[in-house]
Amino acid sequence: MIFLAISLVLVFILVVCTVVYGVIKKKRASFYKSSLKRVLKVNMIAFTSVVSFSILFLIPKIILGLTSTVGTAQTAAATANPAAGLGYIASGICTGLACVGSGYAVGHVGAAGIGAMSEDQTLFGKTLIYVGLGEGIAIYGLLISILILFRL
Repeated sequence: MIFLAISLVLVFILVVCTVVYGVIKKKRASFYKSSLKRVLKVNMIAFTSVVSFSILFLIPKIILGLTSTVGTAQTAAATANPAAGLGYIASGICTGLACVGSGYAVGHVGAAGIGAMSEDQTLFGKTLIYVGLGEGIAIYGLLISILILFRL
C-alpha cells in the first residue's frame, strides 16, 4: 500500500512539474514546437515507466484480490479471492474502454458539429444531441462496471 502511495505521489509531482514548465516557457514566449515535443516525450516516458512499475508490483494483489482483515485477531493476514481481483480488472477495463470510445465519438462528432454550425447556426440543437449520444457510451460503460462490482 505504501508503494502505491509513493508511486501516485511521484506521478502527481511529475505532472505538476511538466505543467509548470510549460506555463513558464509559454510566458517567456520561447515555447517552440520542438520544446513542446521534448516536454511531452519526457512526461510520457516518465509517466508510463512509473505506472508500469506500479502495476508490475501490484498485479499479484489485484489478481488474487488480497484484502487485509481489520478488527480481528489476524490483523496482518490477507485473504485471497481471485474472482474479486479479476472482477476489479474487468470493471476497470470496461470503464476505460467505454471512456476511450466515448472520447473518440465526441471528438469526431463535435468537430463535425462545429463545422456544420459555421455554415448554418440553426443546427446547434441537432449537433448537441449527437454529442450527448456519444457521451452516453461512457455512462453505459460506467453502469456495467458498477454492476460487475456489485456482483462480487
